[in-house]
Amino acid sequence: MNAYSDPVRRDILFIGPATRDVNIDYTGAEDHNVGGAVYFGQFAARTAGARVAAAVKMSPDDSDIVSAYRLPEEDFFLLPSDHTTLMQNTYFTPDREQRKARCLAQSDAIFPAQLPNIPWKIANLSGLLYGDYPDELFPYLKERGKIAADAQAFLRHNEDGILVFHDWGQKHALLPYLDFLKTDAAEAKILTGSDDRREAARILHEWGAEEVVISHHSEILAYDGSTFSAVPLRARNLSGRTGRGDTIFGTYLARRALGDSLEAALLFAAGAVSLKMETPGPLRGDEETVRRYLRLRYPEW
Repeated sequence: MNAYSDPVRRDILFIGPATRDVNIDYTGAEDHNVGGAVYFGQFAARTAGARVAAAVKMSPDDSDIVSAYRLPEEDFFLLPSDHTTLMQNTYFTPDREQRKARCLAQSDAIFPAQLPNIPWKIANLSGLLYGDYPDELFPYLKERGKIAADAQAFLRHNEDGILVFHDWGQKHALLPYLDFLKTDAAEAKILTGSDDRREAARILHEWGAEEVVISHHSEILAYDGSTFSAVPLRARNLSGRTGRGDTIFGTYLARRALGDSLEAALLFAAGAVSLKMETPGPLRGDEETVRRYLRLRYPEW
């Protein structure tokens, strides 16, 4: 166990790899940024009002990445890796809905003994690729609090730099550990065989995930076994498309951790990600920033 101990309870502990992202847009223009699900998610959760910590797998040589998170020193935990994950995203359309992703380097797996000894409400497995997390992490975390996970970390495989999606062989064994599961529509179909998002959410809940969030370019929906809720996305442009799913889940988990209902958390997440997609980079601001956007873009809600 990591020797560091802190009695302050965080709302969310984000666990996953840092990435360096190379993004190439449809014109061929290239930019280099820090990215990854932990990076975008922790900014989103903080904007939503949550106290967060991040346990980040990366090479210690990439020390400049640490400052990009803008977290207090006591909330950032570097988990050493031989490599930092390096992703290349090539976008073929202005709305960035069509893309090709490649992995040029992948960080090491994260094991229980490497995690910080701090209390938290929700541990979010904010991974990118199959192999980021060993199965033993699930029972270890479940003994300490609630668990959330993004399905991409269990479906997206790095095969010689090419990203290939496969069904999750351990889904029936490990989904019951999850209090929150996030997928996009394509991932939900891989997992369940259904391209009906509501039916996919129902199946995933039946298999053990307590609360299921499915994102689509038109809306996000959530299901907890009794309540379906869906909220449209209303971004006025998509210049900040990268990090959409991470922002949805980060804000949703934050509001759930802070006591919001499923419906209220989903509405906040829809407004937050719509706002975020209008500007490149992670979601910035505070809770009132999102509330103002909701009053402007979702007046009927």
